[in-house]
Amino acid sequence: MSPRQNRPLITVNCAALPGNLLESELFGREKGAFTGADSRQIGRFEIAHGSTLCLDEIGELPLEIQAKLLRVIQHKEFERLGSSQTIKVDVRIMATTNRNLEEAIRKGQFRQDLYYRLNVFPITVPPLRQRKDDIPLMVQSFAERSSRKLGKQITSIHKETLQALQDYPWPGNVRELESIIERAVILCHGPVLLLADKLEILPRPSSAINRTLEEAERNQILKILSETSWHIEGKDGAAAILGLHPSTLRSRMHKLSIVRPQTKGPA
Repeated sequence: MSPRQNRPLITVNCAALPGNLLESELFGREKGAFTGADSRQIGRFEIAHGSTLCLDEIGELPLEIQAKLLRVIQHKEFERLGSSQTIKVDVRIMATTNRNLEEAIRKGQFRQDLYYRLNVFPITVPPLRQRKDDIPLMVQSFAERSSRKLGKQITSIHKETLQALQDYPWPGNVRELESIIERAVILCHGPVLLLADKLEILPRPSSAINRTLEEAERNQILKILSETSWHIEGKDGAAAILGLHPSTLRSRMHKLSIVRPQTKGPA
């Protein structure tokens, strides 16, 4: 319904490029802006003028570029790298992420002001395990796509196969479903799609390791806090002893549910 509906959708994968290249990719650069910049480059914001710019995996955007992005959103202007000329743009921004940005804000990894500026019309896509009624249509679509690519004729899907797919919790989400269907089509010898392997959830030892590391970190922080009488700041505070910034230590305490025990006053 937007007047931009017939304009191109310009995309940038924020996780695919390092910060210095991502900045020139977004805002452009002048010739000689940095070593190796042997020509002018038009940035994605200029290309997307009058249309839509999709910032994929925006949770991976470095903090220094987040500040520049906030300025473009608020004032609709920016400068190319190596230039002092201000460029005005009219761009609709669509941002996607699989990260919990509120948690990233608490960890100091994402700007709170940028989050609120972007969070105008949020669309949350639930994981596949929460929308099992969509699985039959997705299986059919993936099977047809793989069949065309591999030159096979899949006319139906076995009922037990479909039931097994709907019962599976899909830790790998839609990409895992697509891969499993493609593998089933590759190994299928007839027109009925059958699963190539039994669906089993792989063990995740890393989660147990993470819990152990978090427990060790929690115990160490509690030990230092106890030794410093719960003083966080100052040269003899817990943050200095642990080699952390006080705000970082408070963030870790919040994440690890470390709360100063209440002391009883005199009777």
